[in-house]
Amino acid sequence: MALATLTSRVDEMDKAAFDDFCSSVGLTASAAINMYVKVVVRDRKLPFEVRQVDPFYSATNQAHLLKAIHQLEEGKGSAHALLEDDE
Repeated sequence: MALATLTSRVDEMDKAAFDDFCSSVGLTASAAINMYVKVVVRDRKLPFEVRQVDPFYSATNQAHLLKAIHQLEEGKGSAHALLEDDE
């Protein structure tokens, strides 16, 4: 079986932590990445759930916030008392 090179850029500190983890379980980083690739190919999916952690940072919400900021800067906002949650 011929081998191919897979190159990826990762944060320096993440790479060091990954190398440390791999070493602690008796693997090289290359072996761990090969295991990951094999699982993805075998199962035809990522071996973990990919989801947006915080919807605050979604493109939709960021656009809403920018619009609100511009409205405030144009003097279109109004002040009101903070509403308390009764729970």
